[in-house]
Amino acid sequence: MSLTELSGRVGLSLTALSLFKTGKMKGLRFASLNSICRELDCQPGDIIEYIPD
Repeated sequence: MSLTELSGRVGLSLTALSLFKTGKMKGLRFASLNSICRELDCQPGDIIEYIPD
């Protein structure tokens, strides 16, 4: 699925999804994460990773 299509499905801007994809996003609402996981049929741990500073 393209970022453009995902953007339309979850209601996030293409810019926000691009920042999320590259790891440059400062924060993400749980509702947005839920929407992304619903559309991609995945769990949060499949798309995010904790990296200590």
